[in-house]
Amino acid sequence: MLDELDIQHLAPRARGFEPPAAALQILREHAWRGPERRLADHTHSRRMTQMVDEIDYGLLLLADDAHVAYVNRAARRELDAHHPLQLIGRELRARHTHDAAPLREAVRSASQRGLRRLLRLGDGAERVTLAVVPLPVQPGEDLHAVMLVLGKRQVCEELTVEWFARAHGLTLAETAVVKGLCADLTPQEIALRQGVGLATIRTQIGSVRAKTGSASIRALVRQVAMLPPLLGALHGS
Repeated sequence: MLDELDIQHLAPRARGFEPPAAALQILREHAWRGPERRLADHTHSRRMTQMVDEIDYGLLLLADDAHVAYVNRAARRELDAHHPLQLIGRELRARHTHDAAPLREAVRSASQRGLRRLLRLGDGAERVTLAVVPLPVQPGEDLHAVMLVLGKRQVCEELTVEWFARAHGLTLAETAVVKGLCADLTPQEIALRQGVGLATIRTQIGSVRAKTGSASIRALVRQVAMLPPLLGALHGS
């Protein structure tokens, strides 16, 4: 029996030697798959699932043109009663009739032709953008598996803002100001919401910029928006 390390030894690349692809494939097909390897594969698979569930972007894996093989935790949270996509059992559907054909065509183009696409679904405040991404065809398969990446509904996640504020030593009032700016509120609107004067908000913005090294409000928001989104430790399933 052979494992991957054995394959490497049996397929040396010294002096530019490249073993035939067919030979490597045969070696891999006969590689050791005993209990130790199966346990390792299971562990890696479980870790990959945990890792994907910690990403605060909704991810769905379509096994064919309509059926969902996997949904990560963020996607399950996002696909609520207002989202333009519906997950009914293992079938993914558009909530609105006018979105059904564009969704079906985007997934079919990815699955059958390997085409990537950005797709906008929904109306008004519930409008979202998703990426339709074909995955490489695996041996024995005829179609691409398709990954859907759900776009964000807001620029800055609240938990990310709180960690950003903690890392830079912002006060609670300054943190509230950053959340307001990330929500596209003007200083006047933040002052009204906080029940303080505009001069107070301007002073807090100046303090936040000094602590975070931001040259402007736009630079501050951009700095927060580019942070990796965080899921809480107590997130629900």
